[in-house]
Amino acid sequence: MRTGLLALAGAAALILAGCGFKPVAPAEIPFENLYVATPDYSSFGAEFKRYVESHSRSRLADTPGGADAVLEILGETQQKQILSLSAAGRVQEYLLRYRIAFRVRDAGGRELLPPDEITLERDLIYDDDAVLAKENEEIFLYQEMRHDAIQQLVRRLSIIDLTATPPAS
Repeated sequence: MRTGLLALAGAAALILAGCGFKPVAPAEIPFENLYVATPDYSSFGAEFKRYVESHSRSRLADTPGGADAVLEILGETQQKQILSLSAAGRVQEYLLRYRIAFRVRDAGGRELLPPDEITLERDLIYDDDAVLAKENEEIFLYQEMRHDAIQQLVRRLSIIDLTATPPAS
């Protein structure tokens, strides 16, 4: 019985290797030192800094002058829009929207990524009988969107080519 399981596991490994399956490695930030310029109130900025410190080889610089690149968080917004109402006029569904605007410059001020934004949306089904649960779900959805925005931003940072020469002016 044990040899049968080993043979099955070996066959599965061969099939996965033969089809080209390979786990996706997390994207890497291409800067040795990164300065993150963010408003004091930005929860995204704080979470992004924690992500860089714990999941990246990049170090956070204390000043823009000591960094290879400066990530500027230009804005962070959360919006809640009513999507549908019941026949009695009560809210049944909301659209939650989370938006981050940013840009990246090198130490010399050259723009590496022009101003851009990441926008995420989630639907929230609302129920008057579970107000506290729905408030907690809304908080969770915004946290999940913030985490997703961090992952998307890291992927965008990972494709920056530091060796590219700036266009002639």
